[in-house]
Amino acid sequence: MKFPEGFIWGAATASCQIEGAAQADGKGPSIWDSFCKKPGVIADASTPEHAGDHYNLFRDDVALMKQIGIQAYRFSISWPRVLPDGTGRVNEAGISFYENLVDSLLCHNIQPWVTLFHWDYPQALYDRGGWLNEQSSDWFESYVRLIVDRLSDRVTHWITLNEPQVYIEYGHKTGIHAPGLNLAFTDILKICHNSLLAHGKAVKTIREHAKKTPIIGVAPVGIIGVPLQENPENIDAARSTTFGIKPDSCWNNIWFGDPMVLGHYPEDGLRLYGDLMPDFPASDLELIKQPLDFYGTNIYTADLIKAEKHDSWALPNPPQVVNPPAGMPRSAMDWPVVPESLYWGTRFLYERYKLPVVITENGMASHDWPCLDGQVHDSYRIDYTTRYLNQIRRACREGIACPGYFHWSLLDNFEWAFGYSRRFGLIYIDYQTQKRILKDSALWYADVIKSNGAGLGLREKA
Repeated sequence: MKFPEGFIWGAATASCQIEGAAQADGKGPSIWDSFCKKPGVIADASTPEHAGDHYNLFRDDVALMKQIGIQAYRFSISWPRVLPDGTGRVNEAGISFYENLVDSLLCHNIQPWVTLFHWDYPQALYDRGGWLNEQSSDWFESYVRLIVDRLSDRVTHWITLNEPQVYIEYGHKTGIHAPGLNLAFTDILKICHNSLLAHGKAVKTIREHAKKTPIIGVAPVGIIGVPLQENPENIDAARSTTFGIKPDSCWNNIWFGDPMVLGHYPEDGLRLYGDLMPDFPASDLELIKQPLDFYGTNIYTADLIKAEKHDSWALPNPPQVVNPPAGMPRSAMDWPVVPESLYWGTRFLYERYKLPVVITENGMASHDWPCLDGQVHDSYRIDYTTRYLNQIRRACREGIACPGYFHWSLLDNFEWAFGYSRRFGLIYIDYQTQKRILKDSALWYADVIKSNGAGLGLREKA
């Protein structure tokens, strides 16, 4: 019943969501610091200025990780904390924070996994055009070089970009995230291309300058189709949905995955986008396609898919998205609970990209609060995670390379446009006092890690 030997049990966070200290020790503003000042854009009118105060309490948080038994911690670097202007002048206090965090993790035998960009783009660079600026990938490369120079004597695991689909689609197209833009799709495609260039240059820089042999990946959203019933027709339809593209949207897997891993944009997208595509030399795609050691994916839910039947045998069966059944379980984010998304997402991505697939985020927002006994009894998070982990176990048993799982999130956090109204953490934070409480799910996760998942199968009926 155990997971494969050496399976990595981790937890993940993002700098803007937990660090706080938004104006401390020389940190520059990010686009999220600016965005949150706009009336009405954050559900509870909050800001990330204080968040979980991880900047000052990181040693306490690392001690809690050790208590849980977490083996790897995925965290992100705040670009404007280390480079307040985005380029040039280095903020030594900001760099020292991450050096001290890494040292503390290693002291407790916790492996650091560094994410280089998790959405808190420097405001100073946004003022110079942001991701639309032709220099944006060079700015990112210079920033990455700084981090590699300072941390790669201790850090071996690197993730370039987190969820480019989200910061582009939500931040630059629909405007519900920072920086709150509603750009034409021609500009969206430029931002996609510049982000991909940034990824490629970052990987190349890490490989050339890391002081220890690096293990490098990326962490896009996993936008997954799950077969309604497991028959060949529905499985093909679910695969087609997982790797499909819609007009005027970058909300898909392959517009990012194919260039990064296969070295070309998908033909379906090129046909759909046509003259909207930016001009670029062929050498860009050679630069974007750099050798990766794993493909990370952040998966929380999925669409249910069945093949539409045709009267004529000569016609293919196109995919049809099925509405979730009435009363289907949903998280506090209103996302349907679809445990099979981890199995099919891992399987489909592994089949296409031939790389080990790491679950870089998975978890559940719930309505958590301390009970009268002072503890946080989040039984639904335990049930949710059990069901999802059993689907990873299935993938591993079938020979699909899935070497690790990172629970989102280690701590309750600033949940972007939802502010502090959603809680994903294994650890509860009282935002008024910054008191931490290990939730029941944290204690349960400790047992899962200690047994390498041996007890999970007993918690779910056949």
